[in-house]
Amino acid sequence: MPATSVDVFALPARLSARADPALIDGDRRRFAAIAARLGDEITEVQRRLADRLAAPAGRGGQYAIERDAEVRRLQSRLRLLRRFHLDICLGRMDPDAAGPVYIGRIGLADASGDRLLVDWRAPAAAPFFAATAADPMGLVSRRRYRWTAGRITDYWDEVFDPDTAASLGRTAAFDDQSAFIASLGSSRTERMRDVLATIQSDQDAIIRADSRGALVVDGGPGTGKTVVALHRAAYLLYSDARLSGSGGGVLFVGPHQPYLAYVSDVLPSLGEDGVQLCTLTDLVREGADAVPETDPKVAALKADARWVEAVERAVRFYEEPPTAALKVDTPWGELSVSVQDWADAFDAPEPGLSHNDARDQVWQTLVAGLYDRLGDPEVPGRQFLQALRQCEPLAAAFQRGWPLVEASVVVTDLFTVPAFLRRCAPWLTAEEAALLQRPADAPFTLDDLPLLDAARLRLGDPRASRVRRRREAELAAQRAYRDDVAEYLISSADDGEDLVSMLRGGDLQTSLEDESGLARLDPDLLAGPFAHIVVDEAQELTDAQWQMLLRRCPSRSFTVVGDRAQARRGFAETWTARLQRVGLREVRQMSLTVNYRTPHEVMDAAAPVIRAVLPDANVPTSVRSTGIPVRHATASERDAILAEWLDTHAEGIACVVGGSGFADAEGVGFAGSDRVRSLSPEHVKGLEFDLVLIHEPGAFGEGVTGAVDRYVAMTRATGQLIVLTD
Repeated sequence: MPATSVDVFALPARLSARADPALIDGDRRRFAAIAARLGDEITEVQRRLADRLAAPAGRGGQYAIERDAEVRRLQSRLRLLRRFHLDICLGRMDPDAAGPVYIGRIGLADASGDRLLVDWRAPAAAPFFAATAADPMGLVSRRRYRWTAGRITDYWDEVFDPDTAASLGRTAAFDDQSAFIASLGSSRTERMRDVLATIQSDQDAIIRADSRGALVVDGGPGTGKTVVALHRAAYLLYSDARLSGSGGGVLFVGPHQPYLAYVSDVLPSLGEDGVQLCTLTDLVREGADAVPETDPKVAALKADARWVEAVERAVRFYEEPPTAALKVDTPWGELSVSVQDWADAFDAPEPGLSHNDARDQVWQTLVAGLYDRLGDPEVPGRQFLQALRQCEPLAAAFQRGWPLVEASVVVTDLFTVPAFLRRCAPWLTAEEAALLQRPADAPFTLDDLPLLDAARLRLGDPRASRVRRRREAELAAQRAYRDDVAEYLISSADDGEDLVSMLRGGDLQTSLEDESGLARLDPDLLAGPFAHIVVDEAQELTDAQWQMLLRRCPSRSFTVVGDRAQARRGFAETWTARLQRVGLREVRQMSLTVNYRTPHEVMDAAAPVIRAVLPDANVPTSVRSTGIPVRHATASERDAILAEWLDTHAEGIACVVGGSGFADAEGVGFAGSDRVRSLSPEHVKGLEFDLVLIHEPGAFGEGVTGAVDRYVAMTRATGQLIVLTD
């Protein structure tokens, strides 16, 4: 271990006692070693990345997959190393007998192999997060650092065994919880702050739970559900090889776009930037333009999981073989396509193949049968195929029987053709079917998205078939040109025998094919399948929306995060009953009951609001107090309150929930400040703000929905809550 020291401690004067060399000189020496190794690590990763990027990509296959995966891994590690320096270290733990163990965002060893940092996700790091006074897990003490702009501005020690610590000559700073409590009340920004060093034991137990089945993380406001969900995604990618690389990866589903923007920085700070983040609307192409469903009765009807069955029946309507024979004229004579020929071809697709992909198999089967009937092996197969494609009666009959279909067409037909809807959704009453009818030019609604998603999965992308045919034609043109060139070279050569065997060899012909410029579709990164899906604010999902996610996760490995008391449509079932009903069989539940975010003063006002409609609501216990009571003011005072707050608070974010008058389309803007948000109750879920102003809470509505909206809005406050009334 180098003897030099690195002084990263910048403790304020009020914490001068913590600057005692007996307390921090050991840390200084370790940081010197870490600093030296980080520089070497950056150089090494840059070299390896350059080597990988310079290596030929190959023509596909396992080599290309492994090369691309290694490039992504090295790029991710390099970004993390450049983003952090010594603040890549979270803290240290002191076991009973061994020396201190330092915990980092990544693992790090010096040139001789001695461990400088243990990755926070490694089993050896578990006591740093999980040890408690009741179960120290072999630790004498634990130290956590508070980093500010790359310097340690505070730290706090927890001593589990004072006698052993004294006998080993280990000292500790007192006032154990001061820095932790202070960190809970620090100002918010437009991004979720880094809380890895302050993960608590109840949260850590959930983060490290295995990935089998569905794990429900149930907790009220401020319990850190979102923190747990994000860190669990990073942990599972590290600890479970089945989830990384070609295993399928992890999908993280949040409730809305402001939420995704708020948490977007967390996973990269943990060294994981390969997780796909999205909302449910992002899963469907039409989601960007979908509008809310205005009729709650219609929304309730579309929430039914049975629409998957309706979509299946609807697609079969587009797979009905012609019921009449057809004469086909070809340059080689007339051929007859019988009703049985049509039926055999339409039965040919492999089970599970999408409608639009199966269409190609149907056509190939039909063409092969007619070619066999022609009985002339001298007729080139490609010419025969081209002739059939140019036969308009055959093409028209095939198009009527098995057309290329868009998902939007199927869903539009369902809700605009009454007889079609009754045929496909027989469980609907006449009144319900009539309620679902709408004009053909009506926009898609948010509650249509599960149907569109099911239809797209069943149909496949119609563009794929077109691109595939175009690609085949381009490859065929390449081969024809290559054959012409080969024939010319052979005919021009003095000794063509060796040239013939070389130019007509299969390996050479394959190697000459250039697929770089051929038609292709960009992959749908959200189509799956994924090895694990994390769903935050899951209490809001309908049965139909759950089907969207189940389709993308065949393993049924889920982390389900939510609070039944925050369900706007109500949540009368247990989590187990709900999830088993939608198709998840193995369900476990772990609960969070400590509120680390919302102060006592706010929770004391918010708890009666939700318990008035949900007496068994999981209202968590707050661990902090601000001394600032909930304030009531008039709506006309709003702008003055915000202006005063901005003048007296150099940092932090405020939010007005409900009301309007100053926000732009992005929900931002007041007096030129980007530190004030204006959001609806639905769009504050998962977020937190230093100051919250609730505009006319009575206007949020009555019953469960109104109470939930008020409860959610109130519990976003980390500092002060002000209720505005007219």
